[in-house]
Amino acid sequence: MTRRVYLDHNATVPIRPEVLDTMSEILQIGGNASSVHAEGRKARQFLEVARENIATFVDGETGGVIFTGGGTEACNLALQTRKAPKGVIRRILVSSIEHAAVLAPLDDLTENEDISVTHLPVSEQGVVDIKALSTALEDPSPALVVVMAANNETGVIQPIAEIGAMVRSHGSLFFCDAIQAAGKIPLSMKGMNIDILSLSAHKIGGAAGVGALVVRDGIVLKPLLRGGGQELRRRAGTENLAGCVGFGLAARLAMQGLSSYSNLSTLRDDLESQLADSFPEISIFAESTHRLPNTSCFALPDMRAETMVMSLDLAGIAVSSGAACSSGKVTRSHVLEAMGVSHNLLVGTIRISLGHTNTVSDIHQLISALESHVDISQPKLQSSNRI
Repeated sequence: MTRRVYLDHNATVPIRPEVLDTMSEILQIGGNASSVHAEGRKARQFLEVARENIATFVDGETGGVIFTGGGTEACNLALQTRKAPKGVIRRILVSSIEHAAVLAPLDDLTENEDISVTHLPVSEQGVVDIKALSTALEDPSPALVVVMAANNETGVIQPIAEIGAMVRSHGSLFFCDAIQAAGKIPLSMKGMNIDILSLSAHKIGGAAGVGALVVRDGIVLKPLLRGGGQELRRRAGTENLAGCVGFGLAARLAMQGLSSYSNLSTLRDDLESQLADSFPEISIFAESTHRLPNTSCFALPDMRAETMVMSLDLAGIAVSSGAACSSGKVTRSHVLEAMGVSHNLLVGTIRISLGHTNTVSDIHQLISALESHVDISQPKLQSSNRI
């Protein structure tokens, strides 16, 4: 039987055994964190410890942690911010490479509210155009600036501290989607001048269906869900206690392993070196810029991504084609389009995202499978097309 190799950690990280054990224990205690009896108070204690762990994880404020039903809900809730230090927010400045959890709700906002949206361009390496942002902020009216910490497809890390300082100096607000970056690079809401930050549990070894929005003191949000008074009336609905506690533990464990996470870049670099040797015509996107240590996004001219993903799956290897949040669909990447990638490469993009359990033998198995399944009879370019 073929040994399975999991190379899709940006899609989801397998739940950590310690988290699973803790969640199983919490599921057996009973109690609603909103109840005043002993069982409810015990549940509340567990919930607040989890909230403290999340706040510490991102150097935020404990009272600013709002538990949600996932990262998508957290991003949607963040976009409900309407008050900045200099007045009411009527415009949103957003990078063109944000996740669909940000871009899709913005379409609804422009249709239903008096909100203007400006999409900020990125370079060929996928880095947000700081000059374009600076120019847009010269408008005296306050804005909500939306830039992710690291891209889920390419792994490109944005200059978040520089952006945060710029936004703060103009009296606007900064929302940073840190879902993909959390646990992979250090994050500090205070040090990076981040006003609002989104997280997802299953990206760091927690359970799916749990997320958090962390806000700076004084940030006002219009709730998406109304009902009870949970989460200081910012998100109605009984909290998923086991999920939240597991999330808090996953965050604490991720902090402990943060210093060693960068070691994955050695394995990623070895992968890319072998890819270039085996396929001289390969394009490795954003190779020359600062990326997450575990992420590699590449393509071969005219290779069909959906075919390759299925072929590798049959060979025992799990990878993604760009983002993995489209209900199994393989669609053309808006991220790579924004970076100016040509059509013949867009249709064949593969994303490899490593985790702590991956080894050199996993890389060898991937390369061998690619060599077996790629149509080597296609004309090859004389040199690699590194981007």
